[in-house]
Amino acid sequence: MTFYIGLDVHHTTSTYCVLDAQGRTLGIHTLKERWPKLIEALKQLSGKGPLVVAYEASLGYGTLYDELVKFCKRVVVAHPGQLRLIFKAKRKNDRIDAKKIATLLFMDQLPQVHVPNLDIRAWRELIEVRNKTVCKRTVVKNGLRAVLRAYAIAPPARIGLWTSKGMAWLAAITLPTSQATLRRDLLIDELALLEKQVRHITRELDRMAREHPGVTLLQTIPGIGPRTAEAFIAYVDDPQRFANARRIGAYVGLVPCQDRSASVNRLGHITKQGPATLRQLLVEAAWRSVRHDPSLGRMFETITAGRKDRRKIAVVAVAHKLARIMLVMLKTGCTYDPPAPRPLSHAGQVQESNTNTRPANGSSAKEKRAA
Repeated sequence: MTFYIGLDVHHTTSTYCVLDAQGRTLGIHTLKERWPKLIEALKQLSGKGPLVVAYEASLGYGTLYDELVKFCKRVVVAHPGQLRLIFKAKRKNDRIDAKKIATLLFMDQLPQVHVPNLDIRAWRELIEVRNKTVCKRTVVKNGLRAVLRAYAIAPPARIGLWTSKGMAWLAAITLPTSQATLRRDLLIDELALLEKQVRHITRELDRMAREHPGVTLLQTIPGIGPRTAEAFIAYVDDPQRFANARRIGAYVGLVPCQDRSASVNRLGHITKQGPATLRQLLVEAAWRSVRHDPSLGRMFETITAGRKDRRKIAVVAVAHKLARIMLVMLKTGCTYDPPAPRPLSHAGQVQESNTNTRPANGSSAKEKRAA
């Protein structure tokens, strides 16, 4: 007999609900122990029949998944943001949540998330560490600029402030108070430490990127650098899990919120769901791509229509386009080949070209329309 088990797990306590093959509740148990005790209890239960287990994705969900798949028939990791039956409930506790997860699992109605392997999870974590370290470095640089502005000190115009000469000048200037001098020295020391950490993390990421040919492939797109390419591959993991290129926009959170009923269709700001770091890198890459790729530049200019207030809207659309192109490139293995501009007739209208040009993603015309 197959058992359906819903877990509500925390680091120091866990609750699990057991349903039989007919969906009847056999018991709800709470263990005030860490995960090894829970895994041991489930292993004992697996001796009575195969287990189908489900729980919400949270911190450490991958580690728990790796342990459960060793002896469970099936393990489902649910998307916590889409479990409306739980997070919108009026009455909520661990026992109720575990039973609801078990019930949804039995009904096969759980919204699942993709669980990457250990290496991909470690790659994602290192990408996030670098992004946070770079943000800390930016805060420190802004602090040093604030010290200079507070005492109306202008940095030399001919040298960059963050070059070796600029830092030597910054360390040598005389500030009006000892407190300002101490703050400047502490910020300089912190900046040196963060620069060292960024270099160390970057070297490790470069080593990992060399093991993935897709990183080099995606960099054939103008404006896409190694950091954006590696983040895209790490978070997408398996490009075949996306049925078509349109799905990647929703995954990254670059599609607008939608409220549609009958003939009314309201579109709002982008959803901002999914990995925020990848979304940020795609938008930053889009700003570079519109300057270096004529086809994306034309798309940007078409959306802006000469209005400065539409520049951010346009660059988000370009980032969405880049995500689609990158996904199709990973699926097909083709390098980036931008479409040639269509010729204009004497009347100034675009003529249909009879030549077969490769789409921007190097795939078939059908896949180009999907992108």
